[in-house]
Amino acid sequence: MKLVEYPDAEMMMIDLANTLAGELENALLTNERASFAVPGGTTPGPIFDSLCAVDLDWSRVDVMLTDERWVPETSERSNTRLLRERLLINRAANARYVPLYAQAETPEEKLPALSADLAPVLPISVMLLGMGADMHTASIFPGADQLDLALTGDELLVAMRAPGAPEPRITLSASVLKSAISRHVVIVGQEKREALEKARHLSPQEAPIAAVLNGSFVHWAER
Repeated sequence: MKLVEYPDAEMMMIDLANTLAGELENALLTNERASFAVPGGTTPGPIFDSLCAVDLDWSRVDVMLTDERWVPETSERSNTRLLRERLLINRAANARYVPLYAQAETPEEKLPALSADLAPVLPISVMLLGMGADMHTASIFPGADQLDLALTGDELLVAMRAPGAPEPRITLSASVLKSAISRHVVIVGQEKREALEKARHLSPQEAPIAAVLNGSFVHWAER
C-alpha cells in the first residue's frame, strides 16, 4: 500500500481525476478497450465531475460500479443514477456502461446474467474504491451474510445483505477487486484515516478493505 496525502480534498479530487484519466489513456494505447470501475456514494462525485470532460476515447471504455444497491435506477439511493448524472455525461457519455442491476425482486435472480456481461471486460484496467468508517469496501461489509464467499470465492459478483444496509446489495468479489491492474482507494476525514490504520492490522473478515490494500494507492485528505 502506498499512502498519498493531500492538503485538502478539493486538490485531491482534481489530482486523482488526472491520475485516473492518464491511466485510462495508457491502457488504451496498448489495448483495444479499457475497463474502469468506480464506487458510488458521495465521495467520488467531484472526481466524476472532472473526469467526464476529459478528452479521451470514451467509446472504447467500459464503465462499471464496484457495487450497487438493489434498487431501481430511479431511486435516490441508486449508484447507477449517480453515475448517469455525474460521470456518464459530456465526453464520457460515449462510454459503454456495464450494469450491476437488472429489474428483479432479488439480486440472486440476475447474478448469472450480470456476471456473464461482466466477464468479458475483466480484468479491470483502472479501479477506484471507497472505504467506510466500518472498513468495508465496495459492498463487502463486516458481518455480511456472504462475507466469506465475497472474500475467498471464485464468483465475479456476490449478493450481499449486511447489518445497517437497508436493501440488498450486489458487489464485485474480492478476487475481481484484487485482479484490477491499477487500484486506487479514496478516503476523506480523520475518522476514515484512523479506520485505515486499524485495518492494516486486521484480517479481511474483520476489515474487508484489508483484502485489497496490498498494491493499492490510498489517497487521503483530512477535509
